[in-house]
Formats: sequence, structure tokens, C-alpha cells
Amino acid sequence: MAKKRKSAGRAKGGAGHKGGVQCSRCGRIVPADKAKKYTKSVSSVEPQIARELRQSGAYIPVHRVTSYYCVSCAVHSGKVHIRDTRARKSAPAR
Repeated sequence: MAKKRKSAGRAKGGAGHKGGVQCSRCGRIVPADKAKKYTKSVSSVEPQIARELRQSGAYIPVHRVTSYYCVSCAVHSGKVHIRDTRARKSAPAR
């Protein structure tokens, strides 16, 4: 059978077995090197209040939330897009 990607959609190289992570959307266990990782900054303060506090010179802590998606959920939610063969082979996805 034809192989769609040289890497089989993974980034492990010759590293052997990789641990799994759970998809944030559907709960599926996905290899850590295959899952699509998204990090976003989250503030516990509302934007209007944060703007006023920043103007007065206060420090507002922002923490990062990391979520992992399986390939099917990442495509369905628009996190990644399906590319044609030429685009897939010529440049890395970013």
C-alpha cells in the first residue's frame, strides 16, 4: 500500500516508543509526537480590568495552558488544514 507521508505523520525518528497524551477534545490517547500541541496564554483577570490595572502599573500574571489534539480533532476544529501533495512535500506546516 502507498505511504502518504515519509514520517507516517510522526516526529519520533528512531526514538522508539513515545508516551501518549490525551486529546483535549475527544479524549483519545495519541502518541506525544503525533499530537498537535497548542499553547495559549490565559489571564484570570477580565480584559477591561486588566487594562486599567496595567495603566496604574500593576503586574498581572498570565499562565500558559497547553492542550493537545488528535489529528482528526485538529482538522475538524480548524487548528490545522489539509494541504495538497506539493504543499505537503515542499514546506513544513506552520
